[in-house]
Amino acid sequence: MKKERDWSGLHFGVDYYPEHWPRERWETDVALMQEMGIQVVRMGEFSWHKMEPREGEYDFAWLDEAVSLLGRYGISVILGTPTAAPPAWLVNKYPEILPMDRQGRRRGFGGRHHDCQSNPVYRRYVEALVTAMASHFAENPNVAGWQTDNELGNSHGDLCMCPSCRRSFQGWLEKKYGTVEALNQAWGTAFWSQEYNSFEEVFTPLVTVTGENPSAMLDWKCFCSDLVVEFQQVQIDIIRRICPRHFITHNCMGFADKVNYFDLTRPLDFASHDQYPGGYYGKMPFEDNVRMAANLDMTRSFKGQSFWIMEQQSGMTGWQIMGRSPVPGQLAAWAAQSVAHGADCVVFFRWRSCCIGTEQYWHGILPHSGRPGRRYQELKDMIGKLSPHMDALWGSIPRAQAGIVFSYRQEYAIQIQPQHPDLNYVTQLLKYYGELHKRSIPVDFVEDTGELSRYPLVIAPLQYLMTNALAEKYFSYVREGGTLVLTMRTGVKDEHNICMSDRELPGVLGDLCGIEIPDYDCLRDVNVKVSFAGEKEDGEFFAEKWSDIITLLGAEALASYEEEFYAGAPCITRNTYGKGVVYYIGTEPSQKLLEAVMNRVLADAGVSGIGSADEGVELNIRQKGQKKWIFAINHTNQEARYQISDGAECKLVSGEKEGLLQPFEIHLYQKE
Repeated sequence: MKKERDWSGLHFGVDYYPEHWPRERWETDVALMQEMGIQVVRMGEFSWHKMEPREGEYDFAWLDEAVSLLGRYGISVILGTPTAAPPAWLVNKYPEILPMDRQGRRRGFGGRHHDCQSNPVYRRYVEALVTAMASHFAENPNVAGWQTDNELGNSHGDLCMCPSCRRSFQGWLEKKYGTVEALNQAWGTAFWSQEYNSFEEVFTPLVTVTGENPSAMLDWKCFCSDLVVEFQQVQIDIIRRICPRHFITHNCMGFADKVNYFDLTRPLDFASHDQYPGGYYGKMPFEDNVRMAANLDMTRSFKGQSFWIMEQQSGMTGWQIMGRSPVPGQLAAWAAQSVAHGADCVVFFRWRSCCIGTEQYWHGILPHSGRPGRRYQELKDMIGKLSPHMDALWGSIPRAQAGIVFSYRQEYAIQIQPQHPDLNYVTQLLKYYGELHKRSIPVDFVEDTGELSRYPLVIAPLQYLMTNALAEKYFSYVREGGTLVLTMRTGVKDEHNICMSDRELPGVLGDLCGIEIPDYDCLRDVNVKVSFAGEKEDGEFFAEKWSDIITLLGAEALASYEEEFYAGAPCITRNTYGKGVVYYIGTEPSQKLLEAVMNRVLADAGVSGIGSADEGVELNIRQKGQKKWIFAINHTNQEARYQISDGAECKLVSGEKEGLLQPFEIHLYQKE
């Protein structure tokens, strides 16, 4: 019996595209990688034509040569299945594999992900290629594992709605509902004469003249997610059968919503993530620490274990336009942040800035010239400092004291009917996450089907869709002593996205919260002043976007509105139930109001942070058994201070002066 492969020694890597460069350059690149401390390289994920230049003619010789060269320098390889880039010969022969958008238009060749993942012809070619590739590399000692496709769901926002996807959607619905009568009931098709006589009559949601059926749209989004999961599973089954000693992962994208990442990562050995704090498409100049940290905690939460970064930013990003250049020290701090939140291996994208194609301005560790510069030296130094500790850190994760409930179905339903034009599901979650993050409290994101009892504090924003099973989960959690935070727009609809009508909001959870909400207001043009626990903060305490007008049925009011026709009505409540406490926040609270509420919540839950720090300094902890490692990372270009709560028991193992960080400096403590 063959020994299981151990990949625990791989900690730092890079994404490399040897097909973009002359062969005589390859060894120079690999030698520089070895000198930098690189242990693993991902490649191949966009090279379908190089591997199969003509139908059925496989050419892996160039890839063999690259894998062998890396192996000679002690560097392992992750192979990406190149199914995100179908070649021109395949598209010309079978144009029906091109995806169709909501306008009913076929998207063309020339980018990536130009594929319909339900198309049987495309599936057949994918299976043949992955089988050939896996068979060829199954016994190669330098191959450690596989990445399926690339960023599944990315680029497929409104795709695909072709005839193949319509048939697949119809089959998915028939499997779910059994009868068309059940479908009509679940979707409320009596409205606007939308009844169906058979599943074969159901359409994909192409652009309509006006309006959409929210129940149909929810099922469509769930179908699209399931389709991506199924598409990946085809590849996983092939690789597991042929390469049982290799790991399999996939590079997810934080809060991207096309596919349910909990489902997508379930059959993988570990989740991976692509981390770009300075993406040209995002907030300028760089994403804030809250969003960056949340992406990492979300990735760790998919499987509840440590993870990999498969693409870590290593330079300025850009396609047609560019973002800002990371300043000296910033790339190292971002990479260390990934490790602090649970990454066992950080793979940088990319090795060298490409001179061809769409991503010529997505800068790598090396510039276009290929000459090592400040980015190379900065990341080399960071690898040198963290590498001695990575073996010990392997498999450790932050032990979260708080859980934030995350549900793709809730997000989909809010996307379909946001109610307030600026209401966004993820943004709401990040408001609460940010309050915990700035207090250095580790957080997990938890599926609404997941286990809540291990967290003394659970925050569940926008529980818009409610089922009996989910309601009972919350009742049980609070009854047994948990502290639960619920927010506005809770218990509005059933699982099919149809409004509840049997009682006032928040539906069945009204008994848990000790309230009912007979009326509400959508704050389109105004923020409403609020008084909190008898305090008044002029210009600070406001209700934003929404006002639930609450009637108390046993709960106590912590905050009340001071304006509008509902002045004096409760805004935020607290209720004891069983051994626990539940807070209901009937609005989006302004920042100062949220801070005041969270002080009360954290006191009830008995939750406190790792320590305290200046703004811009991040503290995080990883644990394994009785061992703990605490990271302090300065994300600013200023000197900054911090204090660890149990610092007397910790030993500084990487860094200069305890409690004092230079710009972008990283400290690591160990506690036995």
